[in-house]
Amino acid sequence: MDDHSQTGAIQVNEIFVSAMDGLRLHVREWPCPSSDAVPLVCLPGLARTAGDFDTIAAAIATGRGCEPRRVVALDYRGRGLSDRDKDWKNYDIFIENKDILTTLDAVGIEEAAFLGTSRGGLHIMVLAATRPGILRRAIFNDIGPVIEAKGLARIRGYVGKLPAPKSWDDAVDLCRGIMSSQFTGLSEGDWMAYAKLTFEEERGAFVPRYDPRLTRQLELLDLDVPLPQLWPQYAGLQHIPLLAIRGENSDLLSPETLKQMTEKHPACQTYVVPGQGHAPLLLDEASISRVAAFLAEGD
Repeated sequence: MDDHSQTGAIQVNEIFVSAMDGLRLHVREWPCPSSDAVPLVCLPGLARTAGDFDTIAAAIATGRGCEPRRVVALDYRGRGLSDRDKDWKNYDIFIENKDILTTLDAVGIEEAAFLGTSRGGLHIMVLAATRPGILRRAIFNDIGPVIEAKGLARIRGYVGKLPAPKSWDDAVDLCRGIMSSQFTGLSEGDWMAYAKLTFEEERGAFVPRYDPRLTRQLELLDLDVPLPQLWPQYAGLQHIPLLAIRGENSDLLSPETLKQMTEKHPACQTYVVPGQGHAPLLLDEASISRVAAFLAEGD
């Protein structure tokens, strides 16, 4: 199914495809049929959705700083407009990665640049093993081969456990209460945008844009032992250019890991977003311009 809408002069398509087990998956698309530029695929974080990329996708699709191109953003199962899974154990990175490949096959993408926020970057590393030929360029948004346990513990402390806001102002206060130490440079408008990307109104109530049972997967992690490092998976990206973005206040991606990423990858560029933590929202002009410039190098 393909629904069409217009945002100003920009066409946005809402596409639904079936996963291998029949679950309905959602894709948001900014088409650009006249462009030969490699498309951009956007993969969100653990409890985030395709909507996180609306601003940067519209800029890239219309050629702000690079050649215009097709952009698609995916909702993993249990997030956004994709169906919730009856079995929370299927909120697994390898099942989700199969969903990504199924979705991209369905929408006709054989190779692309990929922008992955947090968990999305982990998916890019899995794709380097499962289908390396699909990767032309990669952008990691605040993720790397070493995940800091402190940051993961903070995320586990709120995913699936947020109280229901009673108004949008209440939602803003809730988001600010959880994230203010990470995001010291946001405007009031940015906080409202963040709240509306986190919650939605459903039958008069405010609910998260994800299945709260995602927290069950996080609870399986033993954060008292060192987390596995993913340098072998990272090495699978040696064949493509990489841009690693870090939030200045991030507690998930350390400056030391970012430095190691450049040392271990011959074509890894970096960009640090001031006043933001995990993960940068990619709403500001400087971040959008940096991503566009990286894509333009491939044009």
